[in-house]
Amino acid sequence: MKKANILVGVLIGALAASALFAYLGRKQLSGEGGSGVSQERVIKVAHNLPNSHPVHQGIEHFARRLEALSGGRMKCDVFPNGQLGDETEYLEKLQAGSLDIAKTSAAPIANFVPRMKVFSLPYLFRDRDHYWSVLDGKIGTHLLEELETRDGEHPSGIRGLCYYDAGSRNFYSVGEIKDPADLKGLNIRVMKDPIAIAMTSTLGANPVPMPGGEIYSALQRGNINGAENNPPTFVAQRHYEVCKNFIFDHHSRIPDVLNISSALWKTLTDQEREWVLTAARESSHFQRKLWQAQSDAAVEEMKKNGVTIREADISAFQKAAGPSRKDFLTGEVKTYAEQIESAQ
Repeated sequence: MKKANILVGVLIGALAASALFAYLGRKQLSGEGGSGVSQERVIKVAHNLPNSHPVHQGIEHFARRLEALSGGRMKCDVFPNGQLGDETEYLEKLQAGSLDIAKTSAAPIANFVPRMKVFSLPYLFRDRDHYWSVLDGKIGTHLLEELETRDGEHPSGIRGLCYYDAGSRNFYSVGEIKDPADLKGLNIRVMKDPIAIAMTSTLGANPVPMPGGEIYSALQRGNINGAENNPPTFVAQRHYEVCKNFIFDHHSRIPDVLNISSALWKTLTDQEREWVLTAARESSHFQRKLWQAQSDAAVEEMKKNGVTIREADISAFQKAAGPSRKDFLTGEVKTYAEQIESAQ
């Protein structure tokens, strides 16, 4: 009987110790310990682009820097090529807490946080310098931080870490486009986005939303006369084989955003948050240099393949597209648009 009592005592003690260790572990991983350092974390990161893309290389840089800054305590498991779904699914998974970090365009974020529609407004930025001055400044930083609320009140479940360069979108076509009048009556493929559709229609073209993978064959068949995108995508999809006219009108500059789940962010210690933000900022500068190099190389490839490249009189396009903005310039979108356009 005495031995049995001793055995019971040992078992009770072991169970109590096990429960204590489990509690302490949960407390440490949840960040309840304040600004202390947690155990090793493995962070799941997703994007929908190939390994050769500047976004993937930027995220790999983020992963390397985060591991270095944290002394190996924070590591990333990166899933490229849309392995974990599309960008809308990423945002939903971030909200649910089943995905930690994901790169998405700012465009689908607007479905969850309406103020992000500001980036889809045509001719919002004067040039690339203005674009990055805004994104790196107070306005861009505030928009990233405010992603956590849909409307300043209701939580969105996501938070922005940094911006990645996605270039500017420009028109290209089978025939010449020299000014807005040349777009009249053309069937132009656009994204399935109300602002892009309204802009293209206001310029006199017929907007045709369709998946990106269908553009080449639609151009070949004559179902569409042109489309709009950035030089790297134009070259990667070999649209130069069908379209020999490309005009830099820079009608939209919609950034990519590296987002983190609010569920994860809340568990991070102050030190961990600083590591994450520092690694993100560094990866943004790294990625945008890669993007510019790839864009320059794409332009040279276009020239080699006989594409005529023009620089648009942007003021003429801006004036012609102006009326398309009025229905979207409301509330916070209008406020941010005014701040961006007046920023130096």
